[in-house]
Amino acid sequence: MRAFARLLDRLSLTQGRNAKLTLVRDFLRATPDPDRGWALAALTGELSFAAAKPAAIRAAIETRVDPLLFRWSYDFVGDLAETVALVWPPAPGANREPELSEVVDGLRGAQRSQAPRMIEGWLDALDADGRWALLKLLTGGLRVGLSSRLAKQAAAELGGRKVAEIEEVWHALDPPYEDLFAWLEDRADKPSSAAPGRFRPVMLAQALDADVDLGRLDPGDYAAEWKWDGVRVQAVSERGQRRLWSRTGEDVSAAFPDVVAALDFFEGAIDGELLVMREGRAGPFGDLQQRLNRKTSDARLMAAHPAGIRAYDLLVDGQEDVRHLPFRERRARLEALVSDVRTPRIDLSPILPFATWAELAALRADPPDGDPAQAEGLMLKRWDSIYEAGRPRGPWFKWKRDPRLIDAVLMYAQRGHGKRSSFYSDYTFGVWREDEAGEPSLTPVGKAYFGFTDEELKALDRFVRDHTTDRFGPVRQVRADRDFGLVLEVAFEGLQRSTRHKSGVAMRFPRINRIRWDKPAREADELATLEAMLAPR
Repeated sequence: MRAFARLLDRLSLTQGRNAKLTLVRDFLRATPDPDRGWALAALTGELSFAAAKPAAIRAAIETRVDPLLFRWSYDFVGDLAETVALVWPPAPGANREPELSEVVDGLRGAQRSQAPRMIEGWLDALDADGRWALLKLLTGGLRVGLSSRLAKQAAAELGGRKVAEIEEVWHALDPPYEDLFAWLEDRADKPSSAAPGRFRPVMLAQALDADVDLGRLDPGDYAAEWKWDGVRVQAVSERGQRRLWSRTGEDVSAAFPDVVAALDFFEGAIDGELLVMREGRAGPFGDLQQRLNRKTSDARLMAAHPAGIRAYDLLVDGQEDVRHLPFRERRARLEALVSDVRTPRIDLSPILPFATWAELAALRADPPDGDPAQAEGLMLKRWDSIYEAGRPRGPWFKWKRDPRLIDAVLMYAQRGHGKRSSFYSDYTFGVWREDEAGEPSLTPVGKAYFGFTDEELKALDRFVRDHTTDRFGPVRQVRADRDFGLVLEVAFEGLQRSTRHKSGVAMRFPRINRIRWDKPAREADELATLEAMLAPR
């Protein structure tokens, strides 16, 4: 457990991607099985414990420390694992420190009633760093700035392999991955990836930004299609196995049985966008949100929000893997497959004709009514590109539409978590509307916690502390009226009606675009401005 704790501590303090990669690779090389496999499972988000819940951890600490003192400490620190690790009282004479595999094996076989006693015993035996690592492991929120793919890449480098090879077999493996490490260390053959219904690692697009000169690219080399505002999925139907995977490889089949039933109409693997579809038209992302993050969906929910797949690529045709074929050929096969399927649950993302980049830019800026109104922008794909895992530079680009902007007034602030636990970094903002008496008042329309620099964060935090008018637990109310307030220019990707919000609207992906220190609060936008944006643009 000590080596895993040291790894997490060093990862949390290390900024560079390559430095993090080296830390994980060296840990995997130096740590024996099965501990390194359990660590890799934790780093990739593949490890969870039903018997260990945050509520049990809070209950345990409140038997060792004054509950009020703990709550004050937690409010200030902002992270459960860090708070408990620091305030847990020493227990002289406790048992030896547990190994990582002991913790995993113990909790996997424990009843929920048994877990608290086991956890308390381990906390007694560990130092502060070990307690922090243990609690991060139990709660599943490592927050050490390491992506699942980077952890897999570290494993790949251990054996001189490409990360795509790891991703290709990943879903056929189980922790603690002893067969994976045996292959990486040339002690065994490569694990098989032939399981039917398995997930294939996805190909990602490069953002089309200032670093990409469209003028140097030939429009004739690229296909263009809409970037649909849904959830990317991989629909697989192989030898009787039907699966619906998210882009990260999470099996979401149980939440979309209506979509999974449509997979009976073909054999292969489709890459596409999960959307709510009514009579062949895509609904707004808010409709799809009604069905996301659910374990099941009942008949009433499926009838109100019927889901389907808008297909845009083909990975397996029948039993033939076609990822090595150019996009032009994959697209032709996809068109034939969708034509044969004949189910309203699966349709085809259309290819957009264009001759020049200027023509395509105009289409992006002003899409026609109908389905394109639900698109986030455009996708560009080289006709000759193969389907390769990861984010290769050049074959695919995503050209998102410019975000919408409003000026809003800061109303409330809350402390962040982890490295931001000492700063008020989560901001609720509002716009003007008339109250029942006909007077202008602010109504909250969103919350944002990124988009600013570290220096701007310090300035915002100082403003919140200097102008707090009330406190509600961890939340501070900030002075905001017609004569005084801080205006924030807020960027967001989409807007929809919402009955859950007092304002009646909900933003998608809001972030702070600019701090308007120069602008009077009375000149911030009105709710009517947002309501006008609800019409398709």
